[in-house]
Amino acid sequence: MGEATNEDVQQQQQQQLDSVHSIVFKESETLEGTSQKISGYDFNLGVDYPALLKSMLSTGFQASNLGESIELVNHMLDWRLADEEPTEDCSEEERELGFRKSVRCKIFLGFTSNLISSGVRETVRFLVEHHMVDVVVTTTGGIEEDLIKCLAPTYKGDFSLPGAYLRSKGLNRIGNLLVPNDNYCKFEDWIIPIFDKMLQEQFEEKILWTPSKVIARLGKEINDPSSYLYWAFKNNIPVFCPGLTDGSLGDMLYFHSFRKPGLVIDVVQDIRAVNSEAVHASPRKTGMIILGGGLPKHHICNANMMRNGADYAVFINTAQEFDGSDSGARPDEAVSWGKIRGSAKTVKVGSL
Repeated sequence: MGEATNEDVQQQQQQQLDSVHSIVFKESETLEGTSQKISGYDFNLGVDYPALLKSMLSTGFQASNLGESIELVNHMLDWRLADEEPTEDCSEEERELGFRKSVRCKIFLGFTSNLISSGVRETVRFLVEHHMVDVVVTTTGGIEEDLIKCLAPTYKGDFSLPGAYLRSKGLNRIGNLLVPNDNYCKFEDWIIPIFDKMLQEQFEEKILWTPSKVIARLGKEINDPSSYLYWAFKNNIPVFCPGLTDGSLGDMLYFHSFRKPGLVIDVVQDIRAVNSEAVHASPRKTGMIILGGGLPKHHICNANMMRNGADYAVFINTAQEFDGSDSGARPDEAVSWGKIRGSAKTVKVGSL
């Protein structure tokens, strides 16, 4: 065979180049008309908050998830039974248009205590005050922090403040927040006489106390419009906390059990109550808005399992699913348990 000519070499090189080019620049399918274009908010238009929030959808990354969650929450708030066609087995009342227009989605709100320690407390209070949610589930800190803030303020500190120094000053640190020990002394002075009354009513009036009944009583006693528990009591919105012995509230129950033994709080009645909130929601749809993870997230999801799953779910947390915790689990994992319906609209905001 003869040697390759320069023309042959050039032809081979061109063929290789064409092959590489076709790999690198593989022809793509068109997304025009099927997917949203990425574009952020133009501040040359001024600060239009509704438009700014709407622009999150097309911003990308977690901003788009936030935009989707806003749309989904608005959908929960706007939904009425009248949006659905009557089923064949529904009652005569459920067929009446006026009734169907009055039936709205039952919204379960869950959150962890750090949100009440922070300024998010005022947002929670607004939602409860205006009856924008129907059931609340939180941790003990989410109860006591609301009450304590009615008695004394929480202050801004720093994440790096040394624990030993703060301990010597009688200051407790929650992230970059500071809570003086005096706040808990005021809390004890306020709550112990209430426990005394509750114990007396337990024996004299045969009242069976549950965590939610205790919480409602505390909301009534605090009588402060800055408290979300006050508004929950006033609007008859149940607040559930199955871990009521955790935190400072648990400390107070501990001390009270030595001063005046005998106060009983029945958690079994409350698991019936919170599950019934979901089971008896029909013909309403149910929606879950869960800020953070842990007990509130699992408690709300488990209650909705009793009705074959919620219809809407918004999870906002920074946990990941890779350690197998329920806190970081994506909505689709809850679908596998029957806690969220397969047809449900869901979104998670946070780390994915």
